[in-house]
Amino acid sequence: DFDHCDPKRCSGKRLRRLGLARNLRVGQACRGIVLSPRGTMVVSPADREIVESNGAGVIECSWAKLDEIPFRRLHSRHDRILPYLVATNPVNYGKPWRLNCAEAFAATLYITGFPEVADKVMSCFKWGGAFRKVNRELLERYAACGDAEDVKKAQETWLKKIEEEYREGQAHTESKADDDLLFENPNHAGWEEDESDNDEEERSTDDDENESSDEEEEEEEEGEGLDEEDEGVRAVTDALGNTKFVRD
Repeated sequence: DFDHCDPKRCSGKRLRRLGLARNLRVGQACRGIVLSPRGTMVVSPADREIVESNGAGVIECSWAKLDEIPFRRLHSRHDRILPYLVATNPVNYGKPWRLNCAEAFAATLYITGFPEVADKVMSCFKWGGAFRKVNRELLERYAACGDAEDVKKAQETWLKKIEEEYREGQAHTESKADDDLLFENPNHAGWEEDESDNDEEERSTDDDENESSDEEEEEEEEGEGLDEEDEGVRAVTDALGNTKFVRD
């Protein structure tokens, strides 16, 4: 344990407090499997006897501080790495490969044939049940393999499947986008009709204005040439003080 993690959030320290793990000093030999970034072989069912006899260990450190780890001083006979799995811990949820210590322990136990112990490890965390649910199919595939080579093949098959599904999803999205261009935008539907209606309304308004103007002109023409002295003619003044002559 290199104390890179927050003690309150560190899954490895929690397992130690619960008696499910113990700490080894730097330089102390470990005869069991050690999950290490310097490992080259994936964990497989072929490691079952090693785990059963000597257990499994992890290097408790931050992914961001691997360059600070004195790997030369860590003595282990069976360095291993985990195959493709998805993290479900609160810090790296949904990220592949980014498992914390508890998830790494559990994954090793699932793959090497100790699912009950793995479930016990994950039961120590509120989020622990999600790990097996999210990775169930992968864990079952790995556990059904014979050795590390089989696990690597199972991993490659899975990654290829993910890539194909991603490409199909992208193609479907692009196809849908192209299809959308062939349909009239419902937000624009009826614009032509609206414009036509507006034109008719404008013409109707213009006609009304023209009729009003004609009536006013007729009234003005009727008032032209009248004088107050003419018989039957009287002056009418409106509220604005405008005066015009009308015939009774």
